[in-house]
Amino acid sequence: MNQIAPKDRRRWLVCSFYRFVPLPGPGPMRDAIRERMSGHGLVGTILLAGEGINGTVSGWPEETGRFLDWLQTFPGLSGMDIRESWAVALPFRRARVKIRKEIVTMGVPGVDPLRHAGDYVAPEDWNTLIDDPDVLVIDARNDYEVKVGRFDNAVIPHIASFREFPGYVQDHLDPGDGRKIAMYCTGGIRCEKSTAFLKQQGFREVCHLKGGILNYFRTVSGERSRWRGECFVFDDRVTVDQTLEAGNHDQCHACRLPLDAADKSHELYRKGISCPYCSKEKSDRDRARYAERERQMLLAEERGEAHIGPQIRSG
Repeated sequence: MNQIAPKDRRRWLVCSFYRFVPLPGPGPMRDAIRERMSGHGLVGTILLAGEGINGTVSGWPEETGRFLDWLQTFPGLSGMDIRESWAVALPFRRARVKIRKEIVTMGVPGVDPLRHAGDYVAPEDWNTLIDDPDVLVIDARNDYEVKVGRFDNAVIPHIASFREFPGYVQDHLDPGDGRKIAMYCTGGIRCEKSTAFLKQQGFREVCHLKGGILNYFRTVSGERSRWRGECFVFDDRVTVDQTLEAGNHDQCHACRLPLDAADKSHELYRKGISCPYCSKEKSDRDRARYAERERQMLLAEERGEAHIGPQIRSG
Protein backbone atom coordinates (compact mmCIF):
# COMPACT_ATOMS: atom_id res chain seq x y z
CA MET A 1 0.00 0.00 0.00
CA ASN A 2 1.56 3.30 -1.05
CA GLN A 3 1.66 6.20 1.35
CA ILE A 4 -0.64 9.08 0.45
CA ALA A 5 1.73 12.00 0.09
CA PRO A 6 0.39 15.39 1.21
CA LYS A 7 0.94 18.23 -1.25
CA ASP A 8 1.26 20.85 1.50
CA ARG A 9 1.12 21.17 5.27
CA ARG A 10 -2.67 21.08 5.62
CA ARG A 11 -4.16 18.71 8.15
CA TRP A 12 -6.35 15.67 7.55
CA LEU A 13 -10.06 15.88 8.29
CA VAL A 14 -11.52 13.03 10.38
CA CYS A 15 -15.30 12.51 10.19
CA SER A 16 -17.36 10.11 12.30
CA PHE A 17 -21.01 9.31 11.65
CA TYR A 18 -23.75 6.75 12.17
CA ARG A 19 -27.40 6.26 11.40
CA PHE A 20 -29.81 3.55 12.48
CA VAL A 21 -31.87 2.94 9.37
CA PRO A 22 -33.02 -0.25 7.61
CA LEU A 23 -30.45 -1.29 4.99
CA PRO A 24 -31.72 -4.46 3.34
CA GLY A 25 -29.08 -6.24 1.25
CA PRO A 26 -26.11 -3.89 1.91
CA GLY A 27 -23.71 -5.74 -0.42
CA PRO A 28 -24.02 -3.39 -3.44
CA MET A 29 -23.79 -0.40 -1.10
CA ARG A 30 -20.56 -1.79 0.37
CA ASP A 31 -19.03 -2.16 -3.09
CA ALA A 32 -20.06 1.35 -4.12
CA ILE A 33 -18.63 2.86 -0.94
CA ARG A 34 -15.33 1.03 -1.39
CA GLU A 35 -14.99 2.37 -4.93
CA ARG A 36 -15.91 5.90 -3.91
CA MET A 37 -13.48 5.93 -0.95
CA SER A 38 -10.70 4.81 -3.26
CA GLY A 39 -11.61 7.48 -5.77
CA HIS A 40 -11.40 10.20 -3.13
CA GLY A 41 -8.23 8.87 -1.51
CA LEU A 42 -9.95 8.22 1.82
CA VAL A 43 -9.00 5.82 4.59
CA GLY A 44 -11.07 4.63 7.53
CA THR A 45 -13.61 2.03 8.54
CA ILE A 46 -17.31 1.84 7.67
CA LEU A 47 -19.60 -0.88 9.02
CA LEU A 48 -22.90 -1.76 7.35
CA ALA A 49 -25.67 -3.94 8.74
CA GLY A 50 -29.37 -4.41 8.33
CA GLU A 51 -29.81 -1.88 11.16
CA GLY A 52 -27.74 0.92 9.62
CA ILE A 53 -24.29 2.43 9.09
CA ASN A 54 -21.42 3.37 11.41
CA GLY A 55 -18.11 4.79 10.26
CA THR A 56 -15.11 7.06 10.54
CA VAL A 57 -13.24 8.26 7.46
CA SER A 58 -10.31 10.59 6.90
CA GLY A 59 -8.78 12.45 3.97
CA TRP A 60 -8.21 15.91 2.56
CA PRO A 61 -11.08 18.17 3.64
CA GLU A 62 -12.39 18.76 0.12
CA GLU A 63 -12.33 15.09 -0.85
CA THR A 64 -13.84 13.99 2.46
CA GLY A 65 -16.64 16.51 2.05
CA ARG A 66 -17.43 15.29 -1.47
CA PHE A 67 -17.55 11.69 -0.29
CA LEU A 68 -19.91 12.49 2.59
CA ASP A 69 -22.18 14.51 0.29
CA TRP A 70 -22.38 11.46 -1.99
CA LEU A 71 -22.92 9.05 0.90
CA GLN A 72 -25.91 11.02 2.10
CA THR A 73 -27.67 10.54 -1.22
CA PHE A 74 -28.48 6.96 -0.14
CA PRO A 75 -32.07 6.57 1.11
CA GLY A 76 -32.32 7.28 4.83
CA LEU A 77 -28.82 8.78 5.18
CA SER A 78 -29.59 12.41 4.37
CA GLY A 79 -28.71 14.86 7.11
CA MET A 80 -26.52 12.57 9.20
CA ASP A 81 -24.89 14.21 12.21
CA ILE A 82 -21.20 14.24 11.27
CA ARG A 83 -18.60 14.86 13.96
CA GLU A 84 -15.39 16.47 12.72
CA SER A 85 -11.90 16.49 14.16
CA TRP A 86 -8.39 16.87 12.76
CA ALA A 87 -5.16 14.94 12.53
CA VAL A 88 -1.62 15.86 11.50
CA ALA A 89 -1.17 12.40 9.95
CA LEU A 90 -3.64 9.97 8.46
CA PRO A 91 -5.22 8.21 11.45
CA PHE A 92 -6.06 5.00 9.56
CA ARG A 93 -3.82 2.76 7.51
CA ARG A 94 -6.32 1.65 4.89
CA ALA A 95 -9.95 1.80 3.78
CA ARG A 96 -12.28 -0.93 5.07
CA VAL A 97 -15.99 -1.36 4.38
CA LYS A 98 -17.51 -4.39 6.10
CA ILE A 99 -20.91 -5.99 6.50
CA ARG A 100 -21.72 -7.02 10.08
CA LYS A 101 -24.73 -8.33 11.98
CA GLU A 102 -24.75 -5.13 14.05
CA ILE A 103 -23.12 -1.73 13.52
CA VAL A 104 -22.40 -1.67 17.25
CA THR A 105 -22.30 -5.11 18.79
CA MET A 106 -24.42 -5.74 21.86
CA GLY A 107 -25.41 -9.29 20.97
CA VAL A 108 -29.03 -8.97 22.14
CA PRO A 109 -31.65 -9.66 19.43
CA GLY A 110 -34.56 -7.28 19.01
CA VAL A 111 -33.06 -4.09 20.45
CA ASP A 112 -34.49 -1.31 18.27
CA PRO A 113 -32.99 2.20 18.68
CA LEU A 114 -35.37 3.55 16.05
CA ARG A 115 -38.35 2.87 18.32
CA HIS A 116 -37.04 2.76 21.87
CA ALA A 117 -33.91 4.92 22.25
CA GLY A 118 -33.76 7.32 25.19
CA ASP A 119 -34.26 11.06 24.96
CA TYR A 120 -31.44 13.24 23.65
CA VAL A 121 -29.75 15.74 25.95
CA ALA A 122 -28.02 18.63 24.18
CA PRO A 123 -24.38 19.21 25.20
CA GLU A 124 -25.35 22.65 26.49
CA ASP A 125 -27.73 21.03 28.99
CA TRP A 126 -25.53 18.11 30.04
CA ASN A 127 -23.77 19.81 32.96
CA THR A 128 -27.05 20.72 34.63
CA LEU A 129 -28.28 17.15 34.22
CA ILE A 130 -25.23 15.46 35.73
CA ASP A 131 -25.27 17.89 38.66
CA ASP A 132 -28.66 16.54 39.69
CA PRO A 133 -28.08 14.07 42.57
CA ASP A 134 -31.23 12.19 41.62
CA VAL A 135 -29.83 11.31 38.17
CA LEU A 136 -27.72 8.18 37.73
CA VAL A 137 -25.01 8.97 35.14
CA ILE A 138 -23.53 5.88 33.47
CA ASP A 139 -20.49 5.67 31.19
CA ALA A 140 -21.39 3.22 28.40
CA ARG A 141 -17.79 2.67 27.31
CA ASN A 142 -15.24 -0.05 27.96
CA ASP A 143 -12.70 0.04 30.79
CA TYR A 144 -9.74 0.81 28.53
CA GLU A 145 -11.60 3.92 27.29
CA VAL A 146 -12.59 5.09 30.76
CA LYS A 147 -8.93 4.78 31.77
CA VAL A 148 -7.99 7.95 29.85
CA GLY A 149 -10.93 10.20 30.72
CA ARG A 150 -14.48 10.48 32.09
CA PHE A 151 -17.17 12.85 33.35
CA ASP A 152 -17.37 13.83 36.99
CA ASN A 153 -19.67 11.66 39.12
CA ALA A 154 -20.20 9.01 36.43
CA VAL A 155 -20.81 5.37 37.36
CA ILE A 156 -18.36 3.04 35.59
CA PRO A 157 -19.80 -0.40 34.67
CA HIS A 158 -16.30 -1.96 34.39
CA ILE A 159 -16.96 -3.85 31.18
CA ALA A 160 -14.36 -5.11 28.71
CA SER A 161 -16.72 -4.88 25.72
CA PHE A 162 -20.18 -3.57 24.90
CA ARG A 163 -21.47 -7.15 24.89
CA GLU A 164 -21.11 -7.12 28.68
CA PHE A 165 -23.43 -4.15 29.18
CA PRO A 166 -26.70 -6.18 29.35
CA GLY A 167 -25.14 -8.30 32.11
CA TYR A 168 -24.18 -5.17 34.01
CA VAL A 169 -27.78 -3.94 33.81
CA GLN A 170 -29.12 -7.26 35.05
CA ASP A 171 -26.72 -7.36 38.01
CA HIS A 172 -26.66 -3.70 39.09
CA LEU A 173 -29.75 -1.77 37.95
CA ASP A 174 -33.40 -2.05 38.95
CA PRO A 175 -36.19 -0.60 36.78
CA GLY A 176 -38.38 -0.49 39.88
CA ASP A 177 -36.36 2.17 41.72
CA GLY A 178 -37.68 4.89 39.40
CA ARG A 179 -34.36 6.74 39.17
CA LYS A 180 -33.60 8.70 36.00
CA ILE A 181 -30.65 7.34 34.01
CA ALA A 182 -28.37 9.45 31.82
CA MET A 183 -25.76 7.78 29.63
CA TYR A 184 -22.84 8.89 27.50
CA CYS A 185 -20.32 7.33 25.10
CA THR A 186 -17.77 8.48 22.53
CA GLY A 187 -19.96 9.47 19.59
CA GLY A 188 -23.48 8.53 20.66
CA ILE A 189 -24.05 5.21 18.90
CA ARG A 190 -23.61 2.93 21.91
CA CYS A 191 -26.03 5.11 23.88
CA GLU A 192 -28.66 4.78 21.16
CA LYS A 193 -28.56 1.03 21.67
CA SER A 194 -27.97 0.90 25.42
CA THR A 195 -30.83 3.28 26.19
CA ALA A 196 -33.12 1.32 23.85
CA PHE A 197 -32.17 -1.83 25.75
CA LEU A 198 -32.91 -0.15 29.08
CA LYS A 199 -36.33 1.04 27.94
CA GLN A 200 -37.19 -2.41 26.66
CA GLN A 201 -36.22 -3.75 30.11
CA GLY A 202 -38.74 -1.46 31.78
CA PHE A 203 -36.65 1.60 32.69
CA ARG A 204 -38.83 4.62 32.03
CA GLU A 205 -36.72 7.78 32.37
CA VAL A 206 -33.68 7.23 30.19
CA CYS A 207 -31.67 9.84 28.28
CA HIS A 208 -28.26 10.23 26.69
CA LEU A 209 -25.77 12.86 25.56
CA LYS A 210 -26.53 13.79 21.95
CA GLY A 211 -23.49 13.18 19.74
CA GLY A 212 -21.52 11.79 22.65
CA ILE A 213 -18.29 13.07 24.16
CA LEU A 214 -16.98 14.35 20.83
CA ASN A 215 -20.01 16.58 20.37
CA TYR A 216 -19.61 17.81 23.97
CA PHE A 217 -15.99 18.77 23.22
CA ARG A 218 -17.15 20.66 20.14
CA THR A 219 -19.83 22.55 22.06
CA VAL A 220 -18.67 22.97 25.68
CA SER A 221 -15.18 24.27 26.31
CA GLY A 222 -12.94 25.90 28.87
CA GLU A 223 -14.03 26.24 32.47
CA ARG A 224 -17.53 25.00 31.68
CA SER A 225 -16.31 21.53 30.77
CA ARG A 226 -16.90 18.76 33.31
CA TRP A 227 -14.72 16.29 31.43
CA ARG A 228 -11.53 15.07 33.05
CA GLY A 229 -8.71 13.72 30.87
CA GLU A 230 -8.79 12.80 27.19
CA CYS A 231 -11.15 10.74 25.06
CA PHE A 232 -10.20 7.42 23.49
CA VAL A 233 -10.87 7.21 19.74
CA PHE A 234 -10.73 4.17 17.50
CA ASP A 235 -7.92 5.24 15.17
CA ASP A 236 -4.18 5.81 15.23
CA ARG A 237 -4.48 9.06 17.22
CA VAL A 238 -5.51 6.87 20.19
CA THR A 239 -6.97 9.84 22.09
CA VAL A 240 -8.14 13.40 21.48
CA ASP A 241 -8.16 16.25 23.96
CA GLN A 242 -11.00 18.67 24.63
CA THR A 243 -9.99 20.83 21.65
CA LEU A 244 -10.41 17.73 19.42
CA GLU A 245 -6.69 17.64 18.74
CA ALA A 246 -4.64 14.44 19.06
CA GLY A 247 -4.00 13.64 22.72
CA ASN A 248 -0.96 12.48 24.67
CA HIS A 249 -1.54 8.73 24.67
CA ASP A 250 0.05 6.01 22.58
CA GLN A 251 -1.20 2.46 22.17
CA CYS A 252 0.42 -0.84 22.98
CA HIS A 253 0.84 -2.77 19.73
CA ALA A 254 0.41 -6.04 21.59
CA CYS A 255 -2.76 -5.56 23.68
CA ARG A 256 -4.07 -2.31 22.09
CA LEU A 257 -4.54 -0.55 25.45
CA PRO A 258 -3.87 3.21 25.67
CA LEU A 259 -0.61 4.18 27.36
CA ASP A 260 0.34 7.44 29.08
CA ALA A 261 3.82 8.72 29.89
CA ALA A 262 3.99 6.75 33.16
CA ASP A 263 3.06 3.52 31.38
CA LYS A 264 5.78 4.08 28.78
CA SER A 265 8.42 4.73 31.43
CA HIS A 266 7.56 1.49 33.26
CA GLU A 267 10.23 -1.20 33.33
CA LEU A 268 7.85 -3.68 31.65
CA TYR A 269 7.22 -1.44 28.64
CA ARG A 270 8.91 -2.46 25.39
CA LYS A 271 7.88 -0.37 22.42
CA GLY A 272 5.83 -2.40 19.96
CA ILE A 273 6.21 -5.59 22.01
CA SER A 274 4.57 -5.32 25.44
CA CYS A 275 3.41 -2.95 28.17
CA PRO A 276 2.77 -3.13 31.95
CA TYR A 277 -0.77 -4.43 31.30
CA CYS A 278 0.11 -7.35 29.03
CA SER A 279 3.77 -8.18 29.60
CA LYS A 280 3.05 -11.19 31.82
CA GLU A 281 0.26 -12.45 29.57
CA LYS A 282 2.33 -12.83 26.40
CA SER A 283 4.45 -15.84 25.44
CA ASP A 284 7.97 -15.71 24.05
CA ARG A 285 6.50 -16.59 20.66
CA ASP A 286 4.09 -13.65 20.90
CA ARG A 287 6.86 -11.24 21.83
CA ALA A 288 9.04 -12.47 18.98
CA ARG A 289 6.17 -11.93 16.55
CA TYR A 290 5.52 -8.42 17.88
CA ALA A 291 9.21 -7.58 17.66
CA GLU A 292 9.30 -8.63 14.00
CA ARG A 293 6.17 -6.59 13.28
CA GLU A 294 7.76 -3.54 14.91
CA ARG A 295 10.86 -4.04 12.78
CA GLN A 296 8.77 -4.25 9.61
CA MET A 297 6.89 -1.08 10.57
CA LEU A 298 10.14 0.81 11.07
CA LEU A 299 11.46 -0.42 7.73
CA ALA A 300 8.22 0.65 6.03
CA GLU A 301 8.53 4.12 7.56
CA GLU A 302 12.09 4.41 6.27
CA ARG A 303 10.85 3.53 2.78
CA GLY A 304 8.04 6.08 3.04
CA GLU A 305 5.32 3.44 2.99
CA ALA A 306 2.37 2.73 5.28
CA HIS A 307 2.78 -0.67 6.87
CA ILE A 308 -0.57 -2.37 7.42
CA GLY A 309 -0.51 -3.55 10.98
CA PRO A 310 -3.30 -4.76 13.25
CA GLN A 311 -6.39 -2.60 13.28
CA ILE A 312 -7.72 -0.95 16.44
CA ARG A 313 -10.77 -2.77 17.71
CA SER A 314 -14.05 -0.91 17.57
CA GLY A 315 -16.86 -0.77 20.03
